[in-house]
This record gives sequence, structure tokens and C-alpha cells, in this order.
Amino acid sequence: MDIKKTIDRQKAFFTSGKTFSLSFRVKALDRLEAAILRHEQALCQALKKDLGKSRAESYMCEIGLTLSELRYVRRHIRAWAKDRIVPTPLSQFHGKSFTVQEPYGIVLIMSPWNYPVLLTLEPLIGALAAGNCCVLKPSAYSPETSRVIARLIQDTFPKGYVTVVEGGREENQSLLEQKFDYIFFTGGVNVGRLVMEKASAHLTPVTLELGGKSPCIIDHTADLKLAARRIVFGKYLNCGQTCVAPDYVLIEQSVKNKFLTYVKKEIIRMYGEDPLHNSDYGKMINQKHFDRVLGLIDSKKAVHGGQSDPETLQIAPTVLDRVTEEDAVMQEEIFGPVLPILTVSSVGEAYAFIKKRPQPLALYIFTEDKKTERHLLERIPFGGGCVNDTVIHLATPYLGFGGVGGSGMGSYHGKKSFETFSHEKSILKKSTWMDLPLRYQPYDKFKETLVRMFVR
Repeated sequence: MDIKKTIDRQKAFFTSGKTFSLSFRVKALDRLEAAILRHEQALCQALKKDLGKSRAESYMCEIGLTLSELRYVRRHIRAWAKDRIVPTPLSQFHGKSFTVQEPYGIVLIMSPWNYPVLLTLEPLIGALAAGNCCVLKPSAYSPETSRVIARLIQDTFPKGYVTVVEGGREENQSLLEQKFDYIFFTGGVNVGRLVMEKASAHLTPVTLELGGKSPCIIDHTADLKLAARRIVFGKYLNCGQTCVAPDYVLIEQSVKNKFLTYVKKEIIRMYGEDPLHNSDYGKMINQKHFDRVLGLIDSKKAVHGGQSDPETLQIAPTVLDRVTEEDAVMQEEIFGPVLPILTVSSVGEAYAFIKKRPQPLALYIFTEDKKTERHLLERIPFGGGCVNDTVIHLATPYLGFGGVGGSGMGSYHGKKSFETFSHEKSILKKSTWMDLPLRYQPYDKFKETLVRMFVR
């Protein structure tokens, strides 16, 4: 594919002004919804091939969430796109102050392999709602799903409006050399740095949805049985290949053993005695990641799981106990079905442990103590999270989703998506029937006195 020709085609389409029409945007979302429903079966089959996802998980975590986001955005797009009147100070009498939402233009959306449908189409929904043209670059690591998405988009939109560029690093490099009006990237920290570096050459604004080691804090007041169930769900969903998966647990010594008992029971309840033969349990995306995650498992500290199958690239849900900060599993984001348990003497020790590390994308707090909850929420920097649950904070259009510091910048979902892909222009419209002379020279004491009265 000629990348430059692709960008030029999009520029011409955007210049035509078609995307500025709200009815055009709504119809585009209608067409996208119909296309997703039409390709649902193919998407589920592709997700099964790429990641081993069951049909239920594919709908719950990818297709269903995408459709929910689309329908929410479509219901609210007209209200979000309206000019917004804001107060005008007395010093600007007689005037009217308001903001106008403007699309950026040509948007590049680079998506990852772990949730290839959701993390490609959900940003697209916001970009189209805001009136942009889009180039989608899905990951080469999920080739089956990328192919279906490319076909879905090609069957739905003109290439000048939305197009898909398939391929690997060469195509990524070529795209990042181009001048886009906005870049939305979801992926790892190292590639995120490269995206930001390339964007800086053109002063292109970016949203970076990255990752990090997201901790769970469990204190002695927590409902341990429920905590175990919700942590097992969040950790082993998509075989741990979730950017907001609980990466490790910090738990008070007094309740650790009881919690571990519940965790083992929940793993068996959800995935069976032999998860590697559970048809609904997924797999690692490729050999490289399979080998990397296996290398993080210390068999001497494994208290549950640890089995693997190199033929299917599966790793059983694994729990490690007596983990220390020096262990290999604590040196990088795990992104696999391995749960390290670190013991602390108090919530204060857990707080200190997290504070000396990079800001996580998510934080999960399990406690019934409101004072502890408030202290941790206020004092620990993180992107977003849950109290007494995991991962579900990203499944609502009413909350923005994004990171902070090393875990990312910017946010999206719901109205945040519309705002992310829009430039808000600030306008002050002055009347022409009068013109206060205070600002004009020559200045004198009387004018200065009046200025001091108005400008406060």
C-alpha cells in the first residue's frame, strides 16, 4: 500500500467537508454498527484463532462492549457537538462567549493485539463521532482479526474516509513518518515512546494508552471470598493479556493464607481441575510471549498451576506465593496468567511499596474501611481503578479511561472519546452597537480607574 497516497486521499475527503455534517456522522455510526453485527461470526472465529477466546468472552469483552460504546455515543453526539455558551466577564461587555467543537482532521489509530476488536473500533467510534477521517493500523500479532477488521471497514466506508493498513513494523514506521492531525496509540511503553518521538517532529497531539504493573491491595477488613473471585476473574481474563489486569497482590499477613485458599477454589470453579483442556480458556498470542511468561514463573514459589502446553501456547492459571520485589516476575508487566502474592504487615507498607514505583494504569483496593479507601485513592497516582472489584471500570461510557505518567496520557470512552478527537475552539463574539474606549490609548487616570473597576 502506498501510505502517502492513502493520506492524500484522506486529506481530500476531509477537505470536502462531508464529515462536518452531524447527520453524516450518525449515518457512519449506523453503518459501522450494521457491519459489526454482520461480521460478528467472523470476528468471533478470528478471535478464537488468534487468542483462543470463547464466543462468550469475545462478545462480553470485545464485540458487546464496542456495540455498547457505539450506541451510547450515537445517542449523545448531537448534544456534545453543540456550541457551548460560557459566562462573559463584565470587562468584555457587550459580548458573547462560547466554544465550538472542531474535528482534528486525519487521525491515526494504532491498536494492539490483546483486544484487537475493542481497541481498534472503540477509538474509531470517537474519532468518527467527532468528524474525523481515520487510518486504522491493527496489530500484526493478531492477523486473523486484523484481516476481518480490514474487510469490515472496506465493505463499510470509502477509503478516503476510513481505511485499514495491515502489516508489521515496516508499515508502522512508514505511517509514523507521515503528518497526521492526531495519533491515538494503544500498546507497550517502548513503542509508545517511539510514537511520541515521531509525533513530536510534526507537533502532532497524541493519546497514549500504555500499561504497567497494576497492583491489588487487600487489607484485613476485605471480603476475602469475593475479593478472590473478582481478582481471579480480572487476572485470568484473556489469559492475563489485559492492560488493566491485576498484576500483583499486596495483602496483609493476617489474611493471606485464607485468601490463597479462596483463590485456588475460584480458579478451579471457573476453569476446572485441568484448565489446559477447558475449551473456553485462551492462549498466549505467540511463541515469544509464551516463552517470556514461562520465564517469569519460579516453580519453587508456585502454589497453584504452573502447567503449560507448548503445542497450544497455553499456560494454566498460576499463583506464586512468597514473592519479593527482587523476583523476575516483579521486574516487568506480566501480561500473562501469573499472579504473584506479596505479603505486607500493613496497608501503610503496601502504600509505600507502590509509591516508589512508576504510576500504574490501574489500582484495585479491597477493603471495607472507608478511611483506608479514601487515603489510598487520594495519595496513590494511577490511571483508574476499582474499589472491591477489578477491570470493570473500563466497561462504562460514563468514566474516562486512560493512564498517567508512564502508564499513558489522555483518556477516552463515552464523552471523553468525543472530546479527545475534537479541538475545542474558544470564541468571543463582540457586539458592534457599542465600543467601550477604555482599552484604547491615550491612557489617563480616569481610564485607569475604570479599568481597575472592571478587571478584577
